[in-house]
Amino acid sequence: MPPDRSLITYIRVSTSQQGRSGLGIEAQRQALTHFANAEGFTVAREFVEVETGKGADALDRRPQLKAALAAARKLRCHVAVAKLDRLSRDVHFVSGLMTHKVPFLVAELGPDVDPFVLHLFAALAEKERALISTRTRQALAAAKVRGVALGNPKLHVARRNAIEAVSAEADRFAANVLPIIREAQKAGATSLREIAAALNARGVATARGGQWHAKSVSNILGRA
Repeated sequence: MPPDRSLITYIRVSTSQQGRSGLGIEAQRQALTHFANAEGFTVAREFVEVETGKGADALDRRPQLKAALAAARKLRCHVAVAKLDRLSRDVHFVSGLMTHKVPFLVAELGPDVDPFVLHLFAALAEKERALISTRTRQALAAAKVRGVALGNPKLHVARRNAIEAVSAEADRFAANVLPIIREAQKAGATSLREIAAALNARGVATARGGQWHAKSVSNILGRA
């Protein structure tokens, strides 16, 4: 990192996400500004990508990301995003970005997450989305057995109920884990990684029976 600790920030939204809480341009900008100030970085340039249409995860369809990579190479500095999914929701795309030899920082995860860990977080996020999709399909199949046929006007209600059921399950789990997280915080765990370590040390498993990471702790806190 150069002496002035320059930073290129990259903000990505779709036309349907611009006003959504936690995903909008201003929300990402504020998160990146707070991160830069807290970690002693100077934002040299900001790049904003507004996507429309399909194929948005292809780099040739992301001109602002390409420009951000070029600027970072020129300044020999990092590119920072507010959340990992602002780079992409596809682990292969995130892996491909690493070949450009430009280091990335994710404000949500902190300044010390190396590329290997970013790959892990991307893979975990992709797996989580796949599991949610599977559960939704299973719930829809169960609804069909109960008499909600495809093409029936009630199908959208069944779909909504299935999604709400998955969300309610996640909320219940979060409610059970949150008191343990608060105890860990009182005991001195301040960062997401420290909280994850505390949960793992106590033998608390994630909703899917796995180990805790900063992102999974963040997901729980986001439901608080």
